[in-house]
Formats: sequence, C-alpha cells, structure tokens
Amino acid sequence: MDRSLSLGWIWPELSTAAHDNIPELALEWGDAGRSVALATVVKTWGSAPRPVGAQLVIDGELSFQGSVSGGCVESAVLFEASDAMQDGTCRMLSFGVSDESAFEVGLACGGEIEVMVEPVGKGQGPSVNELRALVSARVSRQPVVWEVDLSSWARRLLPRDQSDEELEERFRTDRSVREGDVFRGVHNPPLRLIIVGAVHIAQPLVQMARLAGYDVALCDPRDSFASAERFPGELFLEGWPDEALDAHGVDARTAVVTLSHDPKIDTPALRVALSTEAFYIGALGSSRTHAKRVAALSEAGVSGDAIARIDGPVGLDIGASSPAEIAVSIMAEMTERLRHPEARPGAGS
Repeated sequence: MDRSLSLGWIWPELSTAAHDNIPELALEWGDAGRSVALATVVKTWGSAPRPVGAQLVIDGELSFQGSVSGGCVESAVLFEASDAMQDGTCRMLSFGVSDESAFEVGLACGGEIEVMVEPVGKGQGPSVNELRALVSARVSRQPVVWEVDLSSWARRLLPRDQSDEELEERFRTDRSVREGDVFRGVHNPPLRLIIVGAVHIAQPLVQMARLAGYDVALCDPRDSFASAERFPGELFLEGWPDEALDAHGVDARTAVVTLSHDPKIDTPALRVALSTEAFYIGALGSSRTHAKRVAALSEAGVSGDAIARIDGPVGLDIGASSPAEIAVSIMAEMTERLRHPEARPGAGS
C-alpha cells in the first residue's frame, strides 16, 4: 500500500467531518460489514490541535470521519489503523507537531499528541457489543466514561456517579484524561437549549447556539411566532411550554431560556425547569419584571432556593441592546454557568 498520503488529500475530508458522532459512525460502519478502527487522542503536551478525547473513525478502505490533529498526523494514523484492522493489535502512537504544521491548522506553536488506535471487533480492540453499549448510552443521553486499561486493553463503561467528585468534574468540564495506564474518555450527551418564546432575540440565539454545539428546540404556543417562515427548519415543541418541557425532558446538559415576556408562557415553563437539573435557566425581563416573576413562582409553591437558580434579567451585563447583542450576552452567560457552576445563582445555598 502506498503510504505517501499527503495533507492535501486528507484536508477535504476533515472539513466535513462529523466530530460528535464518531462512536455511532463506527457502529454503523461495522454493522454494514466494513472493517473499522477508532483512533482517540489520549494525551497532549503543548499546543495540541485537538483535545484529549478527540476521535477519528477509519474503515478498511481508509475512508474516515473525525480528526485527531486537524490534519497534522492523520495520514500516519490512517495507515497504523489499517494495520490494526488486519492484525487485531491496538496501538499507542506518539507524534510531535512541528511549529510549521501547527501554523497550518491555526495554532501559534507545536506540541505533542498521543493517539490510541483500536480495531473494532477484532483482537485486542473493543467488541461490537462493547461499542453498542457505549452508543446506546449516548443515544439515551446517559453520561458515561469509556475506560480503557492500556496495559491489558480491558474496557468498561462507568455511569455517572454524583458521589464521585472526580468523575463529576470530568463530566462537567468534558475533559477526558489518561492517568498512568488508564484512559478515561468522557462521553457526555450533546448540549441542548430550549428557547421558550420565538421572539426576535431567539433568531440570532438559535444560530449562535448551533455554532456552539447545542441542539436547539423552540416552544411558543402562539402560531404567529412559532412559524417556519421565521425559523426555517427549526424544531418546535408542541403545546404549552410547561407540558412541552415535561415531554421533551430536561437534564443536566440542558439550558432553558424564556424570552416571551409573557408570564402566562414564561412562568409555567420556569416552574418546570426549576424542578430539573438544567445547568442554566435564564429569563428575559427587567429587574422589576423579574421581581414579579419571583413573587408568582413563590405563590405557586416554588422554594426560594430553587428560584435563586434563575438568571434574571438574562445574560451577562455587557450593555447589550440589539437582539444579536442580547443573544451574545445569553450565550456568554450560558457558557460561564456550564464551565464554572460555582458562579451559578444559588450555587452556594
């Protein structure tokens, strides 16, 4: 086999790669009878192009999706994966990324990366059933850790355990890690944003949230607002927001933002959201409006500690005025609450 694969051959594939569904693709390809290998970044030093946990899926024809380096070392990984699919042996690969190569993928300087290559369903690699269990957990939005013992190549799935502070920190920060001979790959459910109130601010917010990796759903019982003309191709939850949130499900990877400015719509939605693990609950409105909202929720029997979780008025105070600027402030606040939960309102209560 010709191993003179160039970066130019690889890059077009990378530009359309589906980085967030690599395990699903690996299972789909395997079920279709294709030889499959997974490559995973397990450690980095310096300015690495892709984070620990980033993955690449390769088949026997060297078709692939995903990225472990943004194009710096993919060609070498592909050929090692090809060998792994033939001999069933897992591989640990170490690469130095030169400053020149790093510059080509947008980094100021180079670094080092360590990549684990696993043939699926063969030899030392994960069995198809192990991969299927991982995919099943991901599809059902269960946060899990894919743990690999690099000395024996034994694997197990670790479910979320709120009593395990270290594991909870890994889930919160989305950070996979190699510690000694053990690699722990964090597989979190995709982030979701539910927007209550299909108002003008929601239009730029939907776009920004998608760019940040969120699955977005809107809910507005008013037909004139919840229209395909105003939000082409977007998912709308049917019914009143409180019923819709209950039916759709809200978990620890979900943010809820109420924008309708109508208490008949926003308040019931907030009441439901506050009964969930949603990592962010924001409500549009002035301080006066928020005070009325707090009073209404209190009268409805919602505790003060729960109400304190609401970010209201919504968004970081950056002086935003236009719908797009307000959307920026909301996304910034959502990101802060996700990555720094200690900053969440009510976190210390």
